[in-house]
Amino acid sequence: MRRRLGRLVALVVALVADAGRADAERLLVLTATAGYRHESIPAAVAAIEDLARPVGLVVERLDGPPPIGRLPLDGVVAVVLAHTTGDFLGAEAAARLDAFVREGGGLLALHAAADAHYGWPAYEALVGAWFRSHPPGLQTTIVRFEPDVPGLAALGDGREWWVTDELYDFRTNPRGRVRVIATIDERTYAGGGMGADHPIAWCHAVGRGRSWYTGLGHRAELFADAVMREHLGRGLAWVTGRGETC
Repeated sequence: MRRRLGRLVALVVALVADAGRADAERLLVLTATAGYRHESIPAAVAAIEDLARPVGLVVERLDGPPPIGRLPLDGVVAVVLAHTTGDFLGAEAAARLDAFVREGGGLLALHAAADAHYGWPAYEALVGAWFRSHPPGLQTTIVRFEPDVPGLAALGDGREWWVTDELYDFRTNPRGRVRVIATIDERTYAGGGMGADHPIAWCHAVGRGRSWYTGLGHRAELFADAVMREHLGRGLAWVTGRGETC
């Protein structure tokens, strides 16, 4: 009798847990690549999972194969582009992603997500800018958070963060179309091609939705950095409607 009661209790607990999961807001993490595939994808996904779990977001990963024909967006509050490259979406999925964001969904894009869908102008509008090139190897630079962006606790009273990563130049400077969160200092490394104003992270509204992008994250180790985690966490909070500022 006690054994059957114990099984019944366990079943009820499992059903309640499943119901809670079904009702929870979901985060769809896309890692499909039709171009270069970053070795840091697992670290990026793990960081997103760590940030999503405490706020009750259920993470679902979709890896392809590309081009992805359909996006399972029911119950999804935001989509994460974790180093997606090339034409990783088919026509139907591309149109659905664009509509999803414009109708009020969130989009969080990491590093190589800017290196995708060059023949689809709406994609540039979603992410904010397309990748152009980067100097060979890794570079070390100062990431400066803009004066109107709230400070990060992991930086203390500072606004500058020394980072070693692969540093992207973009085809256009997105300032004026987006709210720039952070820039990098080309005087600290060789090969930068954007000049004195080199945005590396930004956010902007797309229709009724919210988009957030960081050009950082080539190195897997960076996703264990406290500043990077807080930077990502703020972006995640903003695109899921849990934060008032990006």
